[in-house]
Amino acid sequence: MYEAKDFTIPSLEGISQESIDLHLGLYAGYVKHVNHIHTQLQTTADSYAKAELQRRLGFEFGGMKNHEYYFAQFEGGAHTLPEGTLKEMITKQFSSVDAFVEHMKNIANTRGVGWAMCYIDRTQNTLVCTWVDEQHIGQLADVDIVLALDMWEHSYMRDYLPSEKGSYIDAFFKNLNWEVVAARV
Repeated sequence: MYEAKDFTIPSLEGISQESIDLHLGLYAGYVKHVNHIHTQLQTTADSYAKAELQRRLGFEFGGMKNHEYYFAQFEGGAHTLPEGTLKEMITKQFSSVDAFVEHMKNIANTRGVGWAMCYIDRTQNTLVCTWVDEQHIGQLADVDIVLALDMWEHSYMRDYLPSEKGSYIDAFFKNLNWEVVAARV
């Protein structure tokens, strides 16, 4: 059984504590649903019900794990990107950290609900940035998440109107602990 992780998130600039608290509650719900599905899969005999539970597991599990990446990026407060492998990869691929951030912001401004994700493809030693619909549709195989930006409305609706989601994206990057992100590479 999975347990919801505790995150030590300091006061953030542009993202309210109320928004973070509600968002953490949503994350805890994903953990609860993953556990519930696992229990139901063990006790349900109906093959149709099992198939639906299995289908739903991808969404709930993705929601749980994506949020763990997301919240961990705020722990310890905002820190700049340290020298090292990630910064070198970003500079090589995008010419600068600012260009990379702009690239991620453009992905995040995709219409709809989902995630702006940056992965590392260790086989090619490159970063792959993409949009993931919902929690699970479009997750890339055989790569590791480096940066996860939640673009579901629950991430920003307490603080910003949908037409102001760009301000939420700016706040996300302003509060990002790049040391946590860099350690994933």
